[in-house]
Amino acid sequence: MEVDKPKTKTKKLSRSRRKQNKRKTNPDKERENKPDSPWDSVPSTHETPSKATKFENGCDSLTLIKDAVVVLTKLPEYKIGALRPPTPPQFYSEDESFSSSDSDTQWESEEDSSDSDFWVINSKLKYSNSSNSGISLCSRDKIRPDLPEEEINVDMMVIARRRPMRWQRGKIVEIITKDDGRLKYKVSFEDKGTCLVSGHHIAFDSRPKVEQLYIGARVVVRCQNNKYRFRPGILAELPSRKNQFRFLMFMDDHTPVYVGLPLFHMVCRPLEDVLDDVPDGAHKCFMRQYLKDWPYPHLNKYRAGQSFNVELNGVMQMCEVVVIDCSLMQVVFQENQRREWIFRGSVRLEHIARLWEERNKLESKDDSDSD
Repeated sequence: MEVDKPKTKTKKLSRSRRKQNKRKTNPDKERENKPDSPWDSVPSTHETPSKATKFENGCDSLTLIKDAVVVLTKLPEYKIGALRPPTPPQFYSEDESFSSSDSDTQWESEEDSSDSDFWVINSKLKYSNSSNSGISLCSRDKIRPDLPEEEINVDMMVIARRRPMRWQRGKIVEIITKDDGRLKYKVSFEDKGTCLVSGHHIAFDSRPKVEQLYIGARVVVRCQNNKYRFRPGILAELPSRKNQFRFLMFMDDHTPVYVGLPLFHMVCRPLEDVLDDVPDGAHKCFMRQYLKDWPYPHLNKYRAGQSFNVELNGVMQMCEVVVIDCSLMQVVFQENQRREWIFRGSVRLEHIARLWEERNKLESKDDSDSD
């Protein structure tokens, strides 16, 4: 009886050892019985493959095989932004247009227009940063780029000023140097007639380049009802998500219009102060203040159906908001049902006009006090 007891102990020990070895040789089975965990799929790194495990059946060792596991970790947005390489502002492909020439907008102030008249951009537009504002809007956008001037040569097609609000396509037939060194360009128009103009009264016939664009740039915009006529204006908004990736222009008659890239042209030799080329009046004062306030121009909030007074032909008339389109709103005048697009910070709005009057009175008072 004394001899049998140690034998029983040996059996129990060998069984328990076999159970331990079985657990080691079947790790997958053991994991199946455990709840899922991110650590279960990763083998322990504390075990060394060179160590041998003795078995009762005479096997010398068990080689541990380790599987490579790739663990993906989602980085926060600020880290992703820091890893992105910097890209130049206002970048997009020159070959991708913001709109098609078939979807021109009606911006003539004497005719009606509708929301569907506005150009719609190509949805494949590439923008420079990942923020909701798309192309960045900041103070540097109104700084004229320091770029070498493009050459102007004889036989070059340009868009030249024929009258203050009427520019037309023509060809440079002669370049004349005045006694004071100023250059004049003799332009022969496509529909007959010639004129002698300065460099700030001709625009390139080619599409604008990305690096040329900035807030306050002097441009000419093609008329919708006559593709051979253009009107002068100033670039007031660069494309962004806020304006559905369009350019906002202010014509010299204060008419605002959203346009696509193929439908405007850069003036060849703009004046140092582009507003010197804008006729004196309320619009010139408005544009000076607008460029001063950029990138935070004054904009009022309106809703469809709201009524208020708007200046029309020098008289304040009641109108109603039809639709809001980014910085613009379409209004219909109650008296004659005429529709127009108005900038939401325009001096034509009665309450804005009053603010301007008060500001002018204060400025005049300050000037008189200083004298």
